[in-house]
Amino acid sequence: MKIFIDSASPKEIKEAMGLGLIDGVTTNPTLIARENRPSRELLQEICSLVAGPVSAEVIGLVATDMLTEARELSGIAGNIVIKIPLIKEGLKAVKVLSAEGIKTNVTLCFSPSQALLAAKAGADYISPFIGRLDDISQRGMDLIKTIKTIYNNYGFNTKIIVASIRNPMHVVEAAEIGADISTIPFAVIEQLIKHPLTDLGVQRFLEDYKKIPKK
Repeated sequence: MKIFIDSASPKEIKEAMGLGLIDGVTTNPTLIARENRPSRELLQEICSLVAGPVSAEVIGLVATDMLTEARELSGIAGNIVIKIPLIKEGLKAVKVLSAEGIKTNVTLCFSPSQALLAAKAGADYISPFIGRLDDISQRGMDLIKTIKTIYNNYGFNTKIIVASIRNPMHVVEAAEIGADISTIPFAVIEQLIKHPLTDLGVQRFLEDYKKIPKK
């Protein structure tokens, strides 16, 4: 399973890249707004840091507006992927962008039927938001299982990006299901690394090392 970082912070991205874990980046308007920088300048920097896909989201809600934004964003760098919301106008835009060879990541997916339509439209990636489903007492991971079954049934090439990840168990479950990608906030990436028994073991080894006789 590939790991993307869900962040628009160059500092976080650099640190995560230094761990050798990161295959790509997903951003959204909320994450970009937190950085308080012009979005194009910020995306250019992020694309220079990462060889893999970098998702950048359109703001328009009409297909023609989305297409204009998408073509502009795709000119930032060769690894830009256009995030399109899973609405009717978004599906229209995905179909056109797919024909033009511009990669798309269809976002805000909450149902298997939405995921099916995105794949039919030619989406390169689908982003089901599992954490937000958990928030309303639905099992977000059940959605991932169903989408994977549908895509396998029909040989769709659309990659599943498990999004809205809230904790390490979401990542583990995504890997068990066989999702293609998990996009993970930096704080959760740090949680994935840590375990109290690892910390305790390191501490004990260091204490024992001090007991070794010196020449």
